Amino acid sequence: MKSSHLDNTPSTPGKLVPQASIASDLSRRSLKTNSWGGPGWEKRVKSSSKIRSKNGFCVLVTGAAGFVGTHVSAALKKRGDGVLGLDNFNDYYEPSLKRARQALLERSGVYIVEGDINDAELVRKLFEVVKFTHVMHLAAQAGVRFAMKNPKSYVHSNIAGFVNILEVCKNATPQPAIVWASSSSVYGLNTKVPFSEKDRTDQPASLYAATKKAGEEIAHTYNHIYGLSLTGLRFFTVYGPWGRPDMAYFFFTKDILKGKTIPIFESANHGTVARDFTYIDDIVKGCLGALDTAGKSTGSGGKKKGAAQLRVINLGNTSPVPVSDLVSILEKLLKVKQKDV
Repeated sequence: MKSSHLDNTPSTPGKLVPQASIASDLSRRSLKTNSWGGPGWEKRVKSSSKIRSKNGFCVLVTGAAGFVGTHVSAALKKRGDGVLGLDNFNDYYEPSLKRARQALLERSGVYIVEGDINDAELVRKLFEVVKFTHVMHLAAQAGVRFAMKNPKSYVHSNIAGFVNILEVCKNATPQPAIVWASSSSVYGLNTKVPFSEKDRTDQPASLYAATKKAGEEIAHTYNHIYGLSLTGLRFFTVYGPWGRPDMAYFFFTKDILKGKTIPIFESANHGTVARDFTYIDDIVKGCLGALDTAGKSTGSGGKKKGAAQLRVINLGNTSPVPVSDLVSILEKLLKVKQKDV
């Protein structure tokens, strides 16, 4: 089994938030920003963003206290890049898990500004204090089922929030190159496998997928009009230490230990559902590789000066694993069998 570069720190998946908390209005609390500004605050921002390696980058990581954001921030800092995090610490899942990740990053010198990507004043201030060369935009409202209860939170974070980041970036001088998290879910009802970046993505099967597809179209627009360099990464079923508690391997484990039956659904062709499980360290390598190969944005102060790079890249394992195999592995490691149907 692979080991993560964060494995030396104990990992706790946390607990799923109670239903009442899940149903709360994310937009109500997502713009609640702690006090920021002042000499002391700016000093922390600049210190965290300071490049400490030759030819290093200065990177703003949104969603830095999230699962992928934590690992990417740690890897960037380790290689000497300047890293500043931004996260709103919402309670989509137990906030204590994000706080634990924050503490982990702070020990390595990464400061996470507590604020929302929709807070235009805050994001503009960050760009005034620091001349970011790159933005790793990982902040998003995740989850497919949650969209049925809180659809507005997906539009708020995944569309409006992304547009706000792009607005600030296109007005910056110099403009940063942007790498952002799309999703394999954009392939939706497409049954052709393996997926190719050239495949159709016009039939999203969830609101989450629809917002990610919208993000790809919005990225195209800002690239075309303003010369922003944009790379969208379509993540495939990421797993590993410090993962979100709503991920399959966590709630499968809980159900097995409780003696429950785990339903395994069939795919459209009546086969067993399979997922392209991708280990977090491989996702991190892909994220850093995308940053390293990102072309420069060509605009300045909101004006385009030439064509800029626009990419969409699948980032996955390329070897789908049946979900039933995952259940079998968990049963073996837990030494407990799920309840028979």
